[in-house]
Parts: sequence; structure tokens; C-alpha cells
Amino acid sequence: MTEQLFIEDSYLTETTATVLEVNDRGGIILDKTIFYATSGGQPGDKGTMQFDGNSIDIAMAIYGPDKQQIIHVPQSQDVMPKAGDTVTLKIDWQTRHNYMRSHTMMHLMCSIVPFPVTGGQVGADGGRLDFNVDDPSKLNKETLSEELNRLISEDHPVTTRWISDEEMQANPQLVRTMSVKPPMGLGKVRLVSIGDDDAVDLQPCGGTHVKTTGEIGKVAVSKIQNKGKQNRRIRVDLL
Repeated sequence: MTEQLFIEDSYLTETTATVLEVNDRGGIILDKTIFYATSGGQPGDKGTMQFDGNSIDIAMAIYGPDKQQIIHVPQSQDVMPKAGDTVTLKIDWQTRHNYMRSHTMMHLMCSIVPFPVTGGQVGADGGRLDFNVDDPSKLNKETLSEELNRLISEDHPVTTRWISDEEMQANPQLVRTMSVKPPMGLGKVRLVSIGDDDAVDLQPCGGTHVKTTGEIGKVAVSKIQNKGKQNRRIRVDLL
């Protein structure tokens, strides 16, 4: 099992770890990591891994089949660590921080668009959310941009806490996405709260986020696209 350090501290940019295994496809599995693994519409981190005077580029991080291990995918397998080696990990912080800004912004979007989420994607320059909309006239780019920037400028705190699987099952209204359910089976689920006493938003999420909404910076809704009878895609850019 890979200890996921980013769950408790999204701002860690460097750590040491021990190689548990290099699988038959060249994926590197460690005892712990700061690399976020691709999930929930957020791309996996990239960065570097250093060992024995060598430095290799990690192109991405993904979950193993059982979701208990994170696999670090090297850009090249010319030089590779071996099981038992101590490695130093460094993530591409600028890209990660932009993901954190975008992901937190998408939580704000959920709080102001009163429709179920059907999909989404986090990017380094912004992101998009798809909504099951019964009345498209309720969506306006300028109004949404104003509301987002208002919540951002109010600099609300972004915090996390844990609830049990049983508490999650008893509060299904916390889940905004129609197709993706929060990971359960480990006994607890992480909630991300925005605002004092959850005033702005509260939902289960395993992604990385900034500490306050002010850290997102200004944004703009650039597109609202028709993606089906009731599906509308809202694209938001970081400025």
C-alpha cells in the first residue's frame, strides 16, 4: 500500500521514499508518495525521482488495479531504481498548484449551479464541468463569472475532514456527481469544505485543493456548450 501524503498536505513538493517494487511494465511503486494519481478528472502529477546520483522524469502517476498502490510511470526506462532503493521525489509544483486552483474553483462552480454534475476535467489552465440542466436559461457566462469571482475574492477557508462510510451512505445529498461515486470500503471518506461551517460548499473529494479561495485568483467562464438534450458543459479559465 502506498501512503498518499498529498491527502493530508497538498503543499508538499519534496519527500524521500522507499521503492517497494518495479512492475513488469516499468511502473515504480513506493511506500509513500507526494504524486497525486490520476482520478476524479484531475491528471496525475509529473516531476522527478532521484536515486544513486541519477534523476529520472516521472511522466504521470496512476492507481494500481486495487487502488491501494500508486504507480509512478517514468518517461524513460534507461535508468531505473530497484526494490529497496531510497529515492527523492519532487513534483512539478507550478502544474500541481494550477490543478489545485482549478479543482477548488470547480467546487465553487458546483455551489452556484443548481444541477447534478455529469462529468468534469481539471486542467492547468482551468477546467470544465458538465451539468444535467433542465433549464438552460438559468446559465449565463457573465453572471457565473461574477459569482465565481465574488466567492474567490471573499477568501473563504478550504478545509478537509473525514466521515465514516456509514455517515456517507446516510447523507447521499453530499454527492454531486451522477456517474462518479466517492471511494468507499476503507471505512472513511474525505469531505472538502469551503467556508466557515461549510457555508459555501461541502462534498466528498480526494483531490488536491488550495487553502483559501483567494488563492485561486481571477477566473472567467469562457464557454457554455450544448452536449446533449439536457447536458451543458461550462468551461472556466484561470486568468
